Amino acid sequence: MYHTIIIVGNVGKDPEMRYTPSGQPVTTFNVATNRQYTSNNGQTVKETIWFRITAWGKTGEVCNQYLKKGSKVLVEGRLTPDPNTGGPRTYTRQDGTAGASFEVTASAVRFLSSREETGGSGSASMGGGEPPYFTGAPEEDIPF
Repeated sequence: MYHTIIIVGNVGKDPEMRYTPSGQPVTTFNVATNRQYTSNNGQTVKETIWFRITAWGKTGEVCNQYLKKGSKVLVEGRLTPDPNTGGPRTYTRQDGTAGASFEVTASAVRFLSSREETGGSGSASMGGGEPPYFTGAPEEDIPF
């Protein structure tokens, strides 16, 4: 059996990279996807879903180098369920409302923002020595 998910959205805050005890790089960042539609009563409804992305190895290093808050990105990967619930991670926001975060382990990342959109710092799709579509190492290389 196999599943994959493709997400296109905006990075919510700058990525954070760290290393496992064995030295494997891992980068995490959030991606927001937006949907807008008109309900049956004629009101415009705006819907935002947040995904927490984990990128391992070289993919994680490249994401940490080129992505920043507001960058447009396409992420291909697999859903990772919460070990306690088997579904998305749920939490309570500061205002008391319920929220959920869907966890995704990235297998490939495409940078969609241009240099101008990312503040001139560069992106893999606009040069900088890296490919615009980066596929990470096979899943067997993940340390757990």
